Amino acid sequence: MTGETKLDVLLKSMKPKHNIGEFVFCKTDHLEHINLNQIIMTFKEDESMTIIAEKSVADTLNLDYSFVASWITLTVHSSLEAVGLTAAFSNALSQHGISCNVVAAYYHDHIFVDKKDTDKAMAVLNAFSK
Repeated sequence: MTGETKLDVLLKSMKPKHNIGEFVFCKTDHLEHINLNQIIMTFKEDESMTIIAEKSVADTLNLDYSFVASWITLTVHSSLEAVGLTAAFSNALSQHGISCNVVAAYYHDHIFVDKKDTDKAMAVLNAFSK
């Protein structure tokens, strides 16, 4: 097993990092026409391929999107087997009226929040380390 599993340690040491830029969720049926080096994430769903990309990349590729987000990375190396981390931060964000879309990757959790909520989300997440 790799990564931290203890919830109290994860919450105190998550150290959120705001990745500068504007990010969007799009769908495509033609991934072969897209340079994957420009894509943040892909996920195959039954309906189509979902991609997360910088807004400028989506605009260049003429991909539709409806939600412009900020990307926040929790820099703590969390285990994929950790219990309660997503629930804790998503609950805290929801108490402040902030929607979050979460991607759990191998090393870190990544949170996408509405661009207008970036500062408030960072404050809520940083409060866990106090």
